[in-house]
Amino acid sequence: MRTYTLHPARGALAGEAHGLERAHLVPDGFSWPAFAFGPLWFFFHRLWLAGLGVLALLVLVAFGGRFLGLTPIAGSVITLLISILIGLEASSLRRWTYARAGRPVRDAITAANAEEAEMKAAARWLAGASVGRAGPASQVGVSVPPGDLAIGMFPFSEGRQ
Repeated sequence: MRTYTLHPARGALAGEAHGLERAHLVPDGFSWPAFAFGPLWFFFHRLWLAGLGVLALLVLVAFGGRFLGLTPIAGSVITLLISILIGLEASSLRRWTYARAGRPVRDAITAANAEEAEMKAAARWLAGASVGRAGPASQVGVSVPPGDLAIGMFPFSEGRQ
């Protein structure tokens, strides 16, 4: 199972069909196309700043390797490691770019593939369910015994049983 995040168009309201027309589903996890194609993957997804940043990083590493006199094998290993980093962070950079453009994450869907994620996202969006994340305001008035508090953990995320 894979997690997908939903980024609807700016001003879209849950329950309205036209809000899904320009929505994007971003898969979480390693991106093989971003690993293989680097900046071209970012440009294909219209992520101009992230694509230019990745391109600048690759050019800087190439010229830095030449300037430092690295062997071709060392340069290839460094480029491979940077490509792995790009593959790992591509989805995060895509979500960051959408959030900057006024399209923050409105829902998270767990599905086996992209088609199933689209169907689940559309069903949840059109149902007008409370799509979005619960913020700290949802915890107002909840009293927790001091023994149940934990630093670095989120005891309210699963609810009490």
